[in-house]
This record gives sequence, C-alpha cells and structure tokens, in this order.
Amino acid sequence: MDEREDGDAEAWLKLKPVEPLASQCCGSGCSPCVFDIYYRDLERWEAAQARNDRSLLTGTQPPETQGCSTELSPETFLAFHISTMEKLTADTYLVRFTLPGSRQLGLHPGQHLILRGTVDGLEIQRAYTPISPVTAEGYFDVLIKCYQTGLMSRYVESWRPGDTAFWRGPFGSFLYEPNKYGELLMLAAGTGLAPMVPILHSITDNADDETFVTLVGCFKTFEGIYLKSFFQEQARFWNVRTFFVLSQWQKRSWLDGHQGPPRVTTALSSQEDSPGQLPWSYRDKTRFGRLGQGLVDELVACCRRKPFTLVCGSPTFTEDMARCLMSAGLTEDSYFLF
Repeated sequence: MDEREDGDAEAWLKLKPVEPLASQCCGSGCSPCVFDIYYRDLERWEAAQARNDRSLLTGTQPPETQGCSTELSPETFLAFHISTMEKLTADTYLVRFTLPGSRQLGLHPGQHLILRGTVDGLEIQRAYTPISPVTAEGYFDVLIKCYQTGLMSRYVESWRPGDTAFWRGPFGSFLYEPNKYGELLMLAAGTGLAPMVPILHSITDNADDETFVTLVGCFKTFEGIYLKSFFQEQARFWNVRTFFVLSQWQKRSWLDGHQGPPRVTTALSSQEDSPGQLPWSYRDKTRFGRLGQGLVDELVACCRRKPFTLVCGSPTFTEDMARCLMSAGLTEDSYFLF
C-alpha cells in the first residue's frame, strides 16, 4: 500500500461514525435512538467506503447542535435558552425555556424530549416531558427532579437563567385524540405527573372534548405535591376529578403544637386524624399509605365511564400499577405505561 492509499484509508477513518457511549442512551425506547442513528450512519459509511464515493455520506453525520430557529427534530439537538428556573421543592425544579417569537414547540400532548448534558467530560442523555400546554407560544416548561447521585442532576443544578440547554425530539407513541376515550384514569407518582399535565390541558382547553378525567397523584407528603394551584384550577371543570395519595404525613408545629423542627412520621390509612389536618379542599380526596390493589379497584369502579388508564412513575410503580390494573379487570389494550 503506497502513501496515497494510506492517506485515503486515514481520511475514511476520520469520516467513520463514532459509536455512542451507553450513557448517551436515555433508555426510554426513543425512535430513533442514538444507537439507531449510529448503525444507520455506519452502514452508509461502509457502503460509501466500498464504492469510494464520499457523496453517499451526505446527511449521515451524527446529530449536530443547531440554534432554536430551526424545527424540532428527533435526530438533531437544538439549543434553547433558559429564561427562569423555579425551585418547587428541595429537589425539583420547574424550568422555562424560550422559543423564538410566538413559535410553538410542536409536540402532541404527552410526548417527550431528550436532554443532552455533559458532566466530567461524559455525555449523558435523559428523557423529560414538557408540562406546558402544547399551544404555548414562545416558551415551554419542564419539570425536573434531581437526585443526589445523578449525573444529569448535577448538570441541571448547574443551570442559571440565560444558560443554554440542548434538546431533540419529539418522542412518544401515545398520541392523545379528543373524545377517543370515555374516561382517562391517570395514575402518576411524583414527576410522573409530567405527561398527564399537557393531556389534561388539551382536554380542558377544548370545549368540544367531553372526556372525563380522574387524576391520581402519589407523593410522599402534602408539601411535596407539585403544581397545587394548577390541579385546583383543573378540578373546577365539570369533567375532571383529582385525588392524592400520600405515603408520609409531615406534621408541622402550627398543626400539632410541637415547638421545634417539623416531625415526620409514617402515616397509614388508619390514622383517622390526618385528613382533618389537611386544607379543607384536600380532605375528601386524599388517602394515606400507598396506592395498591384495593384503592386501584375502588378507582376503576368509581369511574363514570369505562376508563383507559395512563400510568407514569418509577419502574417499580409502573410495574405495580400494571399488575393492579390487570387484577382490577382491565386488559392490556386498556392502559398505557409511559
């Protein structure tokens, strides 16, 4: 092999797609996944090299970063500026990103995006669902929970207003259609509320959509419930009911007369005095303990129409709810797991 051939081989190697790291896959089943893109580009590269025709590589470069003046794309990361960052709880943020002019993000209710971050030189990607209405113009909001050992959490907690973050999408196979279901039963744990919010928005913003909604939010404490004012507003609609399940009861000094730091105790459904310590508007729609088979049976039975159920939360929560729904008489085609 002469020097010219060596140079050609080296040039081709420089054009070869780089295999993504495992951390670059968000693990949420997106299509295309970063590995789908890689294998597609690798196949094209191999064909182009075999024919010695670089024109075949057109459009095969890995996802680039572009400004937010272009359309959202599943394969291309776009840059969005952070306008506000509100701390809702000790570990959860509501982050608003700006869109050019009056542009809309272009998602269907319940679809999600992929966020790219870099920590200690390691690229990571995670899936998040915007909670703003799909009709929102000039912005979109994302609810993000941070964990002490999470790499993406470290990246998010470093954000400040004016910073730039990179997103691609949309993804998600559940596309809500008005009046397709008689009733939606929404079971959400923590930030699992995220895909439920834009779906609920789309129903109550549409006077012609007569879908009933029963929303159940599971949290540790009353203080930890996200978006209280939003859900109070939604519950005023004739076709929306909201319920909450609290696994712990946080007693504050102004409630129990205790002087000093708040006391935290595990609250079970047998604690008859706990509901009375909640604000009156929550007393009749809050249960203590955990969402299990008995309560799922009760929720399915009290739905005004045959429900289609949406479930979102941790993997354990999702698996538990799927099992409970099957035991409650629902079939696999009557629920969706985010």
